[in-house]
Amino acid sequence: MPTESAALTLFYDGYCPLCVHEVTQLGKLCRDGQIAFVDIQTAHFASHFAHIDYQEANRILLGQRADGQILRGLDVTRYAWQLAGRGWLVAPLGWRWVRWLADPLYLWFARHRYRISGWLTGQQRCDNGQCRRD
Repeated sequence: MPTESAALTLFYDGYCPLCVHEVTQLGKLCRDGQIAFVDIQTAHFASHFAHIDYQEANRILLGQRADGQILRGLDVTRYAWQLAGRGWLVAPLGWRWVRWLADPLYLWFARHRYRISGWLTGQQRCDNGQCRRD
């Protein structure tokens, strides 16, 4: 559950093995509570986060800054990795000449994340933390 002190609440798809992997890596690097992680696939998501549209969060990565600003897609990724002290790794995602290609590629990845996860990890979906091949 997010805390008032978190700089970012990151809403991720707990059914996506690659998404879970990235959140795990961020969690290991950012142990100071700067990022609160919320799995949109949990039963209590809608009741605790009524202001976040599940359909949108399931289509594109969403994050909410402490000031209430909603971030989407690669902007969430950039901010999260900055908070984890690895902003230099994703800094190019903020460059205009990179974004024209990175944004459409990210949207393609988001749409096909289960299939891509299957190709790369051999796991298609994660349910309640248990990944399995469909």
